[in-house]
Amino acid sequence: MAGTFEIKDTFYMNGKPFQILSGSIHYFRIVPQYWRDRLEKLKAMGLNTVETYIPWNVHEPKKGAFLFDGMADVVSFVKLAGELGLYVILRPSPYICAEWEFGGLPGWLLAEKEMQVRSSSPAFLRHVKEYYEVLLPLLKPLQITEGGNVILMQVENEYGYFADDAAYLETIKKLLQDGGINVPLITSDEPKAESILGGRVEGALPTGNFGSKTRERFEVLREFTQGGPLMCAEFWVGWFDHWGNGGHMTGNLKESAVDLEEMVRLGHVNIYMFIGGTNFGFMNGSNYYDQLSPDVTSYDYDAVLTEAGDFTEKYYRYQEILRKVTDIPEVKLTAQIGKKAYGQVAVRERVGLKQALPELSKPVESLQPQSMERLGQSYGYILYTSPVRNERKLERIRLWEANDRANIFLGEKRLLNLYDRELLSEHKLAQEAREGEEIAILVENMGRVNFGPMMNRQRKGIDGCVQINGHMHTGWKQYPLPLEHLERLDYTKGYTEGMPAFYRFVLEVEEPGDTFLELDGWGKGCVFLNGFHLGRFWEIGPQKRLYVPAPLLRRGRNEIVVFETEGKTAEEICFYDAPDLG
Repeated sequence: MAGTFEIKDTFYMNGKPFQILSGSIHYFRIVPQYWRDRLEKLKAMGLNTVETYIPWNVHEPKKGAFLFDGMADVVSFVKLAGELGLYVILRPSPYICAEWEFGGLPGWLLAEKEMQVRSSSPAFLRHVKEYYEVLLPLLKPLQITEGGNVILMQVENEYGYFADDAAYLETIKKLLQDGGINVPLITSDEPKAESILGGRVEGALPTGNFGSKTRERFEVLREFTQGGPLMCAEFWVGWFDHWGNGGHMTGNLKESAVDLEEMVRLGHVNIYMFIGGTNFGFMNGSNYYDQLSPDVTSYDYDAVLTEAGDFTEKYYRYQEILRKVTDIPEVKLTAQIGKKAYGQVAVRERVGLKQALPELSKPVESLQPQSMERLGQSYGYILYTSPVRNERKLERIRLWEANDRANIFLGEKRLLNLYDRELLSEHKLAQEAREGEEIAILVENMGRVNFGPMMNRQRKGIDGCVQINGHMHTGWKQYPLPLEHLERLDYTKGYTEGMPAFYRFVLEVEEPGDTFLELDGWGKGCVFLNGFHLGRFWEIGPQKRLYVPAPLLRRGRNEIVVFETEGKTAEEICFYDAPDLG
């Protein structure tokens, strides 16, 4: 039965005042088999609403190829929340931030030379319109006005941080409305006048994203809500980790409890995150201020539930606060999720990247190197190779317009590892070279920046040229390596110690349980389990173990493939029954 949801002095559902008590769960960071468990725990804490972003790059991984099943089945997630009596806030903005690769934008956008994301550029808006023409018909029936359980949708996310293109915001709002979205709309920004003014759009309620000083932030919002409700759309209760940050980031529970108590007394809240989940695959985002800071695979976030869905002290403290403003329902938790320590597993087989290339990639030849995006690739690695011709000695090398991390080889010898700003400089070498010897450059996309002006400079690989001894070296073979078909690997092809390679393991499982994979002694790379990409590892930490949800395991034989790029390996990996986030 259709209902109503309105914004007046507060929120009204079917004509009666309604307080939004919400928590964030990103369906795309949790295996679908665990959605019910996480939603039940959300309801049992006293929340009545769940909020989620909708990442464009998940749903349109390649232009015109749409995905809405498995972990991408947003419709089933929303309907499951409805079965449990929960309302939903959807944030289908083209951009989501969320510490997600490119802020949710598809990498293929950058194949176009003049692309300006999050702007009224006709090139960008054309792609948004074509995406919404597929997405919005799926979301329209889920609205409360259509008999569903979606009560709010977001126009754009923290746009006042990014720019002040009012025409862009108006266009996104119109696209939503033209697509049949008729529930109330919101924007969310830092609660500062300048940010709110830059991110607001007529007809959408401004809300705030913050993690402290509730009363002060709400007073700023009050000026712009025209007597409407005050809402924190992202109450940050923890934070995210990036590689090399020295340890797992945690929030201050005592302070956040005070802020939450004031928030539910004065207005409305969405707790970010109720559960963070995992940046499976190559989907971690990055920040860029003074340097590139790629996020780790875990998105634990020091959230209300752990990455693996376990209760925390924060859960029980927040539950007591919510008990003061709402009745806590009795919820029977239907899942029995155990932890398993499967112990050490030894390497069975290995094959070098160079030897495996024919099974993994077809080379594209060009005069100068091209970026991943221009070659139709969004994620993973790319290998550039070229023979030595006129250079009798490699004395200097520079990569122009390169991102993010490059391993440079001459034949079987590793010459340099370059990362971030090191890629901007010329580097001295003293390496004898023979005519015909192969120069190889393996470049990794560490995760596109998800916040700020650097978003328009996120082409990965090499988008300029390779300068050797002061001249441009031409004639390259380019091997895109998204690592999508590792079942093709032939482990009889050979292997060279110290070079990038694939390592195969077999784990025998009697009873699947949640487990945590540690790669002690390994350098840097990524891991696949039965073809599912678990994510990245890097010895610099802070994350030491990768979360493996039980539904990814099979009874009997399980195949693990590790791709390692630094030539630093051990003879085994190990599965534990507890995480180690550093």
